[in-house]
Amino acid sequence: MTDILQIENLNIHFRTAEGSLSAVHDLSFSVKKGETVCVVGESGCGKSISALSIMGLLPENGHIAQGKILFEGTDLLSLKPDQMRKMRGNKISMVFQEPMTALNPVFTIGYQLREPLRIHQGFSKKQAHVKGIELLKQVGLSLPEQRMKQYPHELSGGMRQRVMIAMALACHPQILIADEPTTALDVTIQAQILDLINDMKEQLGTSVVMITHDMGVVAETADRVVVMYAGEIVEEGDVETVFNDPQHPYTKGLLASVPKVEGELTQLQAIPGSLPNLGEAIVGCRFQSRCPFAMDICRSQAPPIYEENGHQTRCWMKEGESIADNIVPS
Repeated sequence: MTDILQIENLNIHFRTAEGSLSAVHDLSFSVKKGETVCVVGESGCGKSISALSIMGLLPENGHIAQGKILFEGTDLLSLKPDQMRKMRGNKISMVFQEPMTALNPVFTIGYQLREPLRIHQGFSKKQAHVKGIELLKQVGLSLPEQRMKQYPHELSGGMRQRVMIAMALACHPQILIADEPTTALDVTIQAQILDLINDMKEQLGTSVVMITHDMGVVAETADRVVVMYAGEIVEEGDVETVFNDPQHPYTKGLLASVPKVEGELTQLQAIPGSLPNLGEAIVGCRFQSRCPFAMDICRSQAPPIYEENGHQTRCWMKEGESIADNIVPS
């Protein structure tokens, strides 16, 4: 499979009263056609900001200081605003974390479903209305004709999220970015939404970038996993390898904190400490203050990326495994 999306050395900064703060540091990963890549990490790791940068939707005080975002070989950062608008919602779509704030409260569901179809596909109002009803049926909403006339506040959280998915998939995008699409939903609805995204992926051949902090979601949906901590990638690999043989202490901590439903009952483990402040000057490894395996070198030098059989890890512990020849320049 060929790469449809490539992110290369992406650095995102925010202008604040205290000066420029780095939120994402040298982010690099790719997504292949038809692949699901899960970007995982605690809240504040830079996952959602990275997703918004792909869509060209960074907040006003945010800017991309360096890097490239290549979609089918075209650098999205080089596009003019009107060119990006033609791309957004058409070839690249996004399902946002909270549909109540993502949907416009003063327009009906039907109006908001018809809009991308009329803008990007050239549908007439009648054609877009018929297609909108069809889309709501596809995402499993009952009484689709009635839903088209309703406003977002008249629907439940799960129904609003289905509407967001219908809108995102209306123009058959090549990439779907799903930012914590199940966070505010109960467990049953979560499973239905994940199944729906997987079904749509299989039917349309869409590539999916899933943003989440839920390792259960990762296990169920991912082909590959990108683990982020404090604005940078600390581990990347296929889902089986990351789950069965995690290499970075942070990844191990995330997996150890997941409750086990089978086997002997054990005390739930937690990662001590918290994420460093964006304005904090970090010397050495970004995880060293919370890492149980931290060494002197971790406190003085930032680790390089080690690669072995396509599995990448940013950790000095790999140095002791005699694979120094597999260092990827960062």
